Amino acid sequence: MAEYVLKEMVEKRGIAQEFEIASAATSTEEIGMPAYPPAKKKLAENGISCEGHRAHRMTADEYDYYDMVICMDNNNIRSLERRLGEDTDGKYSLMLDYTDRAGYEVADPWYTGNFDATWRDVTDGCEGLLKHLGYDE
Repeated sequence: MAEYVLKEMVEKRGIAQEFEIASAATSTEEIGMPAYPPAKKKLAENGISCEGHRAHRMTADEYDYYDMVICMDNNNIRSLERRLGEDTDGKYSLMLDYTDRAGYEVADPWYTGNFDATWRDVTDGCEGLLKHLGYDE
């Protein structure tokens, strides 16, 4: 969800050309799969498409390439550090670190089924990230 929410936000602000936004899994369970149907539905309810999305696992080359790696929870960070090594460049952060809830994790709808809470967390985090980067609305 976060990839497509952030893409929508930068597009609406007219700054999409300044960003390269992608998402990647930290595990193998969903590799090759499209967006989870309830997540896709929540995005569509808000006028956002994620058509064509297919999950892939983050690589060391992607760690090197991207300036930031925004994780939804601490398990994502631990998984990346196990596979890719220590975050020597300080690229890892939690999505909610860019809100007044720094250190908290995005509500995981896989376990809760509450896509509204996840939507709030993701939109708050994306807005906070853009503000952190100097792109206030």
